[in-house]
Amino acid sequence: MLNQVPKIKHLDRNHFFLIAGPCAIESREMAFEIAEKVSGICERLEIPYIFKGSYRKANRSRLDSFTGIGDEKALNILKEVGEKLNLPVTTDIHTEEEAAMAAQYVDILQIPAFLCRQTNLLVAAAKTGKIVNIKKGQFVSSDAMKFAMDKVVQSGNDKVWLTERGTTFGYQDLVVDFRGIPQMQSFGAPVVLDCTHSLQQPNQASGVTGGKPALIETIAKAGIAVGADGLFIETHPDPSKAQSDGANMLPLDRLEAILERLLKIRQSLNN
Repeated sequence: MLNQVPKIKHLDRNHFFLIAGPCAIESREMAFEIAEKVSGICERLEIPYIFKGSYRKANRSRLDSFTGIGDEKALNILKEVGEKLNLPVTTDIHTEEEAAMAAQYVDILQIPAFLCRQTNLLVAAAKTGKIVNIKKGQFVSSDAMKFAMDKVVQSGNDKVWLTERGTTFGYQDLVVDFRGIPQMQSFGAPVVLDCTHSLQQPNQASGVTGGKPALIETIAKAGIAVGADGLFIETHPDPSKAQSDGANMLPLDRLEAILERLLKIRQSLNN
């Protein structure tokens, strides 16, 4: 399935693919800084890389939270990153109308976890012909993601990925049930592990989501060990200054060493 992504030709079982980038597009300079750095690392390690950035943040706790720099401006930055660096790019969409619009700029449409049951959104995404990456809702089981996938497939698009991003555990925590990765793979879809959103601590009294970024490598190692096809990691040069989800993002300068260790785990499993 990964071979259907433009600019990615081959993936063997000794490798996994990486979806990485900032939570939100904050500026052209920031987007290119991250994309160029991660692209260079992945090229050296032979890890297929997809650049991710949200052009708009619709799911915010507070009205005064950062939501974006403007749809057209951010989408054009995503498109430029893809064209200039020869990378596939992805962003999330929130309404039916956004599907066709965003599809003009990106290669993969991401369905946010809290919208994974929205039938009209899934159908609209399917009709673009793009790969549709559905993030598992924090409130649904892995088994239930078969129905979300079926909505896309039955709408004429068999290019579906599923992403594990944790399950609600109490009011302010998430846990990852790693049994869900092979379970969702049994549906015939590549499965991605979201290593950063799985460590969120939502519903904080401040109205700003918290996180446990120190455990990103731990979560990633477990995901690779159980056979995840890809990893999703939000990263930023300085998470403390990120305008969205900084509390659970990986500092950019830590990514390379982590990926090197993850490759060793994957390769050891296939020897």
